[in-house]
Amino acid sequence: MNKRRHVAAAPTAAALALTVAACSGSGDKADSPDSSSTALTHIHGLGVDPSDQRLYVATHEGVYTAGVNGKPTLVGASKDDYMGFTVAGDKTFFASGHPSQGGNQGLIKSTDAGKTWTALSLAGQSDFHALEYAHDTLYAYDATHSLLRVSQDGKTWKNGSTLQALDIAVSPSDPDLVLATIAEGVARSTDGGKTFTRGKQPVMAFLSWKSKAALFGIDTSGGLKLSLNGGATWKNVSTVPGGQPQALTALDARHLLAATQDGVYESKDGGETFTKRLALESADVH
Repeated sequence: MNKRRHVAAAPTAAALALTVAACSGSGDKADSPDSSSTALTHIHGLGVDPSDQRLYVATHEGVYTAGVNGKPTLVGASKDDYMGFTVAGDKTFFASGHPSQGGNQGLIKSTDAGKTWTALSLAGQSDFHALEYAHDTLYAYDATHSLLRVSQDGKTWKNGSTLQALDIAVSPSDPDLVLATIAEGVARSTDGGKTFTRGKQPVMAFLSWKSKAALFGIDTSGGLKLSLNGGATWKNVSTVPGGQPQALTALDARHLLAATQDGVYESKDGGETFTKRLALESADVH
């Protein structure tokens, strides 16, 4: 991939770089809140368990669900830093990040909706900042090595293209079509992530592609966009409340979840309007 940056893209590229920095974890948990705290400071991933439609939020301080009155409730006992996060099926989650003592988790898996986790591969070696489960396959962006990886079982991996990305999305109808958000715009792969084109405007922070005809993207200012043709063209939908985005998950063509600096928002009308589901007490990033 050609990594030259155009002058016209500089403002948005700089904003994307700041977003990348905000989502990068060193593994140092010394300043994390104590176990009695429920204040969330940064969200890395969102998902809904198909078995009960419960919202799950992967954060710098553990995995949470929305409790009474929208208060965050810790799932299980872990307050590790969960970076990449995806729901693969009923009570089945994949994640990555940093354990409380520091270092990299590699890929971990839960089959009880986040209560307990099992290490699958690359422990101590890789920090996946983006995970997508599609076509019975894991697509993962390894931020430690700036590398797209693909796995059928979560244990053995095929290495793809090297690139500096924040998020990835996989076509729900074509396992070879993978998109990545980079500083120049949205990069496109038609060979399962082995190679990517140069980024194409607009610059996006996050993408989500659950429905074939509805690819959603959110820019670095919270502007929600929709593409009906796989990213060839985009139209503006709305602005998600709360400032700079932290995560985006589409459940179908109408149902969306988005995290920004002050909480998690939900839309059931394709992003036209949003309702707050969970609050962030602080937008500070450790």
